[in-house]
Amino acid sequence: MSCCSQSRYGQVFDAKLAERDAAKYRQGGLHAPARWIVAAVREQGVEGADVLEVGGGVGAIQLELLKAGAAQTVNVEFSPAYETAAAELAREAGGADRIEREIGDFAQNGRFGDADVVVMHRVVCCYPDYERLVGEAARRARRMLVFSFPPRNLLARLVNWSANLWMRVRRNEFRSYVHPPEAMIEAARRHGLEPVARRRGRLWLAVAFARES
Repeated sequence: MSCCSQSRYGQVFDAKLAERDAAKYRQGGLHAPARWIVAAVREQGVEGADVLEVGGGVGAIQLELLKAGAAQTVNVEFSPAYETAAAELAREAGGADRIEREIGDFAQNGRFGDADVVVMHRVVCCYPDYERLVGEAARRARRMLVFSFPPRNLLARLVNWSANLWMRVRRNEFRSYVHPPEAMIEAARRHGLEPVARRRGRLWLAVAFARES
């Protein structure tokens, strides 16, 4: 059994949130951390690549990578609530035939294949076992892995604690986490990946890795 039930994710990442995310993308494109991820992938070469995104939501990053030259993308999502909004965006962008979407726990399910590029944006902080999640993502990345996460400072911990307290008050089983950044980076390095770029920000950090030749 998965360590994280789909129901607890569906309580937070629901259809209303998916619709809001899709509307924000239509109106203003990607936000800054996501734009950095796309730029980092393009810097390493995205032309003809197949992309696997874990927890890609409505698929905005995937659409931008397809525009940049990626051949196809696969999205592995825990909550099924994103599917309708994601399908609408894909049809609008004309990329539906190059996007495959799967529902399941990426870290626990071995049926998901490898990809040239693996992306996880604002995902590791939603998963308790970061070593397993990052390790699986790194293992499946043929060329490149990029993932983002909150900084592990006092403010981030306070915000995280407050959010989890609110979840408990509402009897919601979902919890978020502020994992140690260097430990996550080391989890990727154990699978032959080395950092090639880092994003520093107040709310979201990100690291891009490339596989050692």
